[in-house]
Amino acid sequence: MNFDEVIDRRGTHSQKWDKMEALYGVSPDGGIPMWVADMDFRPPQAVSDALQRMIDIGVYGYFGDDRAYRTAIQWWMAERHGWNIEQDWIFTTHGLVNGTAMCVETFTDPGDAVVLFSPVYHAFYRVLQAAGREITECPLARDGDRYEMDFAAYDDLMTGREKMVILCSPHNPGGRVWTPEELRGVADFARRHDLIVVSDEIHHDLVFPGHTHTPMPLADPDIAERLLMLSATTKTFNIAGSHLGNVIIPGESLRRAFARRMAGLGISPNSFGMQMVTAAYSPEGADWVDALMGYLDGNRRLLDEGINAIPGLRSMPLEATYLAWVDFAGTGLSEPEVTARIQQDARIAASHGTTFGTGGETFMRFNFATPRAVVEEAVSRLQAAFSDLQ
Repeated sequence: MNFDEVIDRRGTHSQKWDKMEALYGVSPDGGIPMWVADMDFRPPQAVSDALQRMIDIGVYGYFGDDRAYRTAIQWWMAERHGWNIEQDWIFTTHGLVNGTAMCVETFTDPGDAVVLFSPVYHAFYRVLQAAGREITECPLARDGDRYEMDFAAYDDLMTGREKMVILCSPHNPGGRVWTPEELRGVADFARRHDLIVVSDEIHHDLVFPGHTHTPMPLADPDIAERLLMLSATTKTFNIAGSHLGNVIIPGESLRRAFARRMAGLGISPNSFGMQMVTAAYSPEGADWVDALMGYLDGNRRLLDEGINAIPGLRSMPLEATYLAWVDFAGTGLSEPEVTARIQQDARIAASHGTTFGTGGETFMRFNFATPRAVVEEAVSRLQAAFSDLQ
């Protein structure tokens, strides 16, 4: 596990590296990609070994007998999150953006509204808008450097057209690990307004010391009959290219409806991803994640200290994820001015806060899941780009 290794990903069809010039005007030759949420680290050796075994056989047919795959998911959820699940609760989709879209398509209709706690993961907006659903934004409240939920205010925002609420837990981009009490507040809110709950927990393994993620069904077991749980190996193990995610559904009636929708669309998983997931959800994978989080914690502290030393900049303290959420409001600069300094002067590609909805207007999101030397260089460039404020 050498997280300091610098791997040249240019010219490998990497979205993170090979599309940043077209999208951000930052060349991969000398630029630093800190936007899309994948890591610049190799996955656990067990994952590469599983793929090598497939290559050695050399026949890439349909995947069959997924019992080991489902058992691995069961083991991981019980071992790492204290949640015991049944194999028939697990539905495999082509990643969790697809999983989210499947939930929206199965349980809402065009013209229905879906609740988002904003700012939040930008793909939710893209999926909902493309599907012809309305979006009811419930802005997260700020208590200093911390996001909180204000359910009394959210009750007043409901129009009666809402059929679903999508929760990002842990929160992306703010990095909050919601407490059991907060999760019960979401469950009560959903019951009051008769909403299906989609709990996207893709970042649930990426939690920093001192914080503990609670799966939604453990926070409120009574929510099971209206709950769709989303999880994946992709963020945890840096295997987003496997394009596999899981929708885990404890409620029988919801399960039946989702199974019909899956069958109607003819969705089946790819064999490479199935082998990668089975290998990742293992004791070796668990050791790798523990080492990863120690390394990311060092990167987090390095980036936060460097950014917070620049007057007018504030990095929201992260409890989870490898995505720093940085507020530039204190600089007094406009959004185009901030963007120009980051992209043109510092030559860094970072995610624009406006894409995360209401509340993201003065922010940028920085992915620090990269070798520490790269984070050090990024901090140095940002300090130089905003040196006139110091």
